[in-house]
Amino acid sequence: MIRILVVDDEKEIADLLEFYLQNEGYEVIKVNTGGDALRVIDEHDLDLAILDIMLPDIDGFTILKKIREKHFYPVIMLTAKVEDIDKIMGLTIGADDYITKPFNPLELIARVKTQIRRTKLYNKEIESDFIDINGLHINIDSHKMYLNEKVMELTPLEYDILLYLAKNKGRVISSEELFTNIWGEKYLDKNNTIMAHIARLREKMSEDARKPKFIKTVWGVGYIIE
Repeated sequence: MIRILVVDDEKEIADLLEFYLQNEGYEVIKVNTGGDALRVIDEHDLDLAILDIMLPDIDGFTILKKIREKHFYPVIMLTAKVEDIDKIMGLTIGADDYITKPFNPLELIARVKTQIRRTKLYNKEIESDFIDINGLHINIDSHKMYLNEKVMELTPLEYDILLYLAKNKGRVISSEELFTNIWGEKYLDKNNTIMAHIARLREKMSEDARKPKFIKTVWGVGYIIE
């Protein structure tokens, strides 16, 4: 059974999420503080986490960083703020998605299903193939990526982004195309999601953002792996 951690200090919201998630057949662990969240993360095997950013003791960003020290399951951030800087920060340090309060529970459930589906595909052998690009080696069969013979520790979402760019090597991929194919949703102008994830991938690849070796920016258009 899929096990999901819900962290929110607002009891009504936590209860609402628990209700909808359990109706979908998911097992839910519900906590109201960051301290309890860290305990659950250490003691339980999780498949996904939903984190509120604003908590009474430890903020959601700190919990996210703790998760990413050892785990690569999807994390969806809940925020009452609408500032782009908060969204970019969450995505850059390892969040897979975010949703702003107040939200439609059905929309959040849809996003949960998208992340769970991506993780299942990531862990499933779907084809036998390899991609090699100047030291970047992708084993599609095992869903592993290696950079200069070292395994890259990627989340399923990060893997999908890099794989899509690699499969389209030599072609400029617009942010709209990348977002539509990876998230399966309509791309909106001024969406910084792609930019934040590209920045995190470059960081993991030790890329100089000004002179990247692999993921290059074509200003005003998108990204390309040459």
